[in-house]
Amino acid sequence: MRILGIDPGTGILGFGVIDIEPGGQPKLVDAGVIRTPVHEDDAVRLLTIYDELTDIITQNKPTVMSVEKLFFNRNVTTAMTVSQARGVVLLTGMKAGMKICEYTPMQIKQAITGYGSADKKQMQEMVRIILKLKEIPQPDDAADALAAAICQSMQMRIA
Repeated sequence: MRILGIDPGTGILGFGVIDIEPGGQPKLVDAGVIRTPVHEDDAVRLLTIYDELTDIITQNKPTVMSVEKLFFNRNVTTAMTVSQARGVVLLTGMKAGMKICEYTPMQIKQAITGYGSADKKQMQEMVRIILKLKEIPQPDDAADALAAAICQSMQMRIA
């Protein structure tokens, strides 16, 4: 099974694709980010996310999408724009016929490290170890997206 993990964002959206076979270890297929220029109109940025994510799905052919749920902080403007990007992600996945699963940052941390309050460095190191990589995936948004995909693979083993 192929899983696409998403770390939503408007300026930088992380994605990570892994393969998982029954009883097997997850394997890295693809990872990276979709970047949109800050000075562009929101509608143009959202279209860019849709188009580039559609291309990623077409190239990698995942069947499941694992998306990080938003953690709302004090910056309402940022939360709104990230919510818009997240909506585009969910729509893109649905249009591609994918099963969509959503996890909070705490659920992802718990699944990856065994500790729901793990810090970013702990998370990144565990992603590196689980995927048997020589280096931590860069940028951070790609590592976070891979963590979301790994979380989904672990949930599938439990179910």
